[in-house]
Amino acid sequence: MYLDTSTSITILELDGRHYEWESGRELARDLLKFIRDKLQENNCDWHDLESIKFMAGPGSFTGLRIGATVVNSLAHDLGIPLYNQRDEKVEIILPEYGRPANITPPKK
Repeated sequence: MYLDTSTSITILELDGRHYEWESGRELARDLLKFIRDKLQENNCDWHDLESIKFMAGPGSFTGLRIGATVVNSLAHDLGIPLYNQRDEKVEIILPEYGRPANITPPKK
């Protein structure tokens, strides 16, 4: 499985099949459903996944965090290898934002 949540258009690839979803603000709520539905369309389920590759960035701060959380959890729970966009096997995905996060200081 390949997943890219770096933009408002989520890209999922399963066994050479390419899917796009205009996820917008629904990514956190519906990402797992989107993946599950596409697995079912291919007569598969979660346990048929053999590895996960994730586009870790740069891109949307929120999109990368949500996607990284999902792929890290899936890889851990399913006991399958996880790869970043450079095909490097990693223990966990750390989002690569392309620049330091712009965190505003607390007002108080």
